[in-house]
Amino acid sequence: MSSRTLPPFDPADPLGIDDLLCAEDLAVRDTVRSWAADRVLPYIADWYERGELPGLRELARELGEMGALGMSLRGYGCAGASAVQYGLACLELEAADSGVRSLVSVQGSLAMYAIHRYGSEEQKQRWLPGMASGEIIGCFGLTEPDHGSDPAAMRTYAKRDGTDWVLSGRKMWITNGSVAGVAVLWAQTEDGIRGFVVPTDTPGFSASEIKHKWSLRASVTSELVLDEVRLPADAVLPSATGLRGPLGCLSHARYGIVWGAMGAARASFDAALDYAKTREQFGKPIGGFQLTQAKLADMAVELHKGVLLAHHLGRRMDAGKLRPEQVSFGKLNNVREAIEICRTARTILGANGISLEYPVMRHATNLESVLTYEGTVEMHQLVLGKALTGEDAFR
Repeated sequence: MSSRTLPPFDPADPLGIDDLLCAEDLAVRDTVRSWAADRVLPYIADWYERGELPGLRELARELGEMGALGMSLRGYGCAGASAVQYGLACLELEAADSGVRSLVSVQGSLAMYAIHRYGSEEQKQRWLPGMASGEIIGCFGLTEPDHGSDPAAMRTYAKRDGTDWVLSGRKMWITNGSVAGVAVLWAQTEDGIRGFVVPTDTPGFSASEIKHKWSLRASVTSELVLDEVRLPADAVLPSATGLRGPLGCLSHARYGIVWGAMGAARASFDAALDYAKTREQFGKPIGGFQLTQAKLADMAVELHKGVLLAHHLGRRMDAGKLRPEQVSFGKLNNVREAIEICRTARTILGANGISLEYPVMRHATNLESVLTYEGTVEMHQLVLGKALTGEDAFR
């Protein structure tokens, strides 16, 4: 047997996952964690209670200065970071709040990614540098009031009028919609579904913020109305035809959620662990009772398995080997387990678990939205079911 001394057990990293990260990875993680601790955590409970994200534009510019917007894209002012580094950033942002991570995901992995992947050089030059810096906010319009999981049935339509395009329709549950300067919108055309880059000051475009939410309260969520929005011919994304375009963007964004959900889970686990060490009942801290330790152990196992899964998928993405089915695997598992971790953490905190003095209930309610958006549980189950059996059960 080797006489080498083993490193001490680290409750914050029980599997030693940090050993898989290089110095640059750790620097990215620590930078985002420090920013979130300074700029989000002291205020987030108040923002959530008020149902607002004040100072969004200032936060976006700060995130741009950090290189967190379009983080894994290359050129046009983007950081060109690795997929793992982008994932670590998502984890740290969502450990603060899902709404802040959603701001970054929609900006970078949906709106910017769509332009970067499918846009013309002129579109890239016009929009991406300002979006990377946070000076321009973007949104991504795919979901409609009556069509979410089945985007092929969307009713938004773009028709040709001479060399122009004219868009009409509605989009629903659009993050950043009412503060965006540019919208990437998807519409039916006579040639199939196409994407359009739409400046939000175009006549006929309007956005109203959705209120009365009990989840993602510190996030701007909007309805978009397109009333005969006239666009020039060069507004269309030239390299995106059919559903492959928007689904490719969604797969990129879902990857960030695989990491982000574990951030919400970690924050809830940490709150429960700290509470269990100090809360006394029957003469000793509740962390000294078997039932509480069993809960903490089970939470830790699922949390760090999820982080390890996210890391594995990130390495596959960096190697150009990540398949959409594997992203579905990660999104399905990690969000589902994150919600369970939050619920278990709430039981450890008892009645205090419902208070905004602790992050647990806020994360739990946010994750109910994360569970649904960018692919419901059922849709990801069917994606995996088809991959496993070869049978399409969607219809």
